[in-house]
Amino acid sequence: MNIEEFRDYCLSKTGATEDMPFDEYALVFKVMGKMFALTSLKEDKEFTVNLKCDPDRAVLLREEYSEIIPGYHMNKKHWNTVSFEGDVPNKLLYDLIDHSYDLVVSKLTKKDKAVLVAIAQNEA
Repeated sequence: MNIEEFRDYCLSKTGATEDMPFDEYALVFKVMGKMFALTSLKEDKEFTVNLKCDPDRAVLLREEYSEIIPGYHMNKKHWNTVSFEGDVPNKLLYDLIDHSYDLVVSKLTKKDKAVLVAIAQNEA
């Protein structure tokens, strides 16, 4: 998956937005104002993405794939940095984006979840 496919997929998620709150290189994807993915737009850097992950699953993924490491500049218990240029299958990359998004949505307030449902209904 390349950066354009990654961006398109993240923005296809209900209520997802993109932002650059840190600098002109850090591209952040949020749902209802909460971050679920972060990547760098620096061309000289490997294409990696920080994704939220269940702590138990995060450990298993890190043991199985050398391209998945504790989240760079993130809470290492809850975030992974994933190389999108390695041997991690595309199907798993999509699944990890979905997992990150779903974890963030699951922690939203009832009010924000209701807004998200309304957005989904308007998109249908």
